[in-house]
Amino acid sequence: MPQDPMDFEWSYWIEWGRGHILWLLAGHLLVSQVSRLLVEKYKPWCLMVYGMAACWLLLGIKGFAVILLHAAISFAVAQFRLSLLTWLSSLILLSTLRIPAVEEAKRKWYDTENEYYLLLFTLSVRGLFCTSFSLEYCWHGPAQKSSHSFLWMLAYVFYYPMFHNGPLMNFDEFSKQMRRQETFSLKTNLSILIVGVIRIIFWWCLAELMIHLMYIHALYSSVPSLEAASYWALGGLALAQVLFFYVKYLVLYGIPALLLQMDGLKPPALPCCVSLMHSFTRMWRSSLIILLICHFAYRYIYVPMGGSQSSLLGMLFSTALTFAFVSYWHGGQSYLWYWGALNWLGVIVENGIKRILSISCIQDLI
Repeated sequence: MPQDPMDFEWSYWIEWGRGHILWLLAGHLLVSQVSRLLVEKYKPWCLMVYGMAACWLLLGIKGFAVILLHAAISFAVAQFRLSLLTWLSSLILLSTLRIPAVEEAKRKWYDTENEYYLLLFTLSVRGLFCTSFSLEYCWHGPAQKSSHSFLWMLAYVFYYPMFHNGPLMNFDEFSKQMRRQETFSLKTNLSILIVGVIRIIFWWCLAELMIHLMYIHALYSSVPSLEAASYWALGGLALAQVLFFYVKYLVLYGIPALLLQMDGLKPPALPCCVSLMHSFTRMWRSSLIILLICHFAYRYIYVPMGGSQSSLLGMLFSTALTFAFVSYWHGGQSYLWYWGALNWLGVIVENGIKRILSISCIQDLI
């Protein structure tokens, strides 16, 4: 039975995975385990060199040079230790990805659109990693200069399991865990690998069944079908959409998470099932989106701007700024600004109702 061709993200990453990325991840696993067994002290540098070689192989010398250039610019700006300047640099670098002339120049480097999109996605995600390193550099004193060197930045930026699509681990967590030397047990790692592979295969098969049998995205693209459907059918279709999104990212983020475990790192927790959530705020704290962009925005935008610890207006502003960055990072199209505004409104309404219900006289009335 033919599959639903309308989910670009799943089709795109599965095609790249089968063609190159899964093989390169297997190579990373081999390098990682050999280095942990023989040269644990030099493991970060072995993995850095491997990540650079994998980047060069997939994106070519020009793609590799652009990523290296972005990292060098971010590191140079971070030397001023000004968070605002770091943010300005990061936003400018991100905006260069949307300049038509620059886009056309990069397209000419590759034979297919898929190769260009791989560079685009990789640069977007690497931008988050460069910003994470730079802000952590700004927040730490000169005494920790050795742990925030350019070499450590490269080890972080070119760490291959999180290279193309995330998930995100902030620099401090990465460097702390990567420096930690643990007793290596081949038997333990083998059992982790076997169990992890079985789980990922199960999720993968489930996602393939959904995309071959349910045709969720094709229905969404058919206006007459949507107009003819009842409200109950539309609700079921919306639920099926978010459930497929959840299963899809169990695969796309489950594979890197397994490799992080094999490297002796603690991966970000995989998302909670959306069907188990009743709180809009909890959805943003526990859903799969937080594994990448919202985890980043929460740590580097929401909390520094005051977050829930600030006044009501401060919380409204920090939340709005967080969703504004999420919308801009995803592309900044008009529908993304509407999406960000509606999500901001949902979080604000829910938190407002919680504050009202926490008033003692309201609780007594209830």
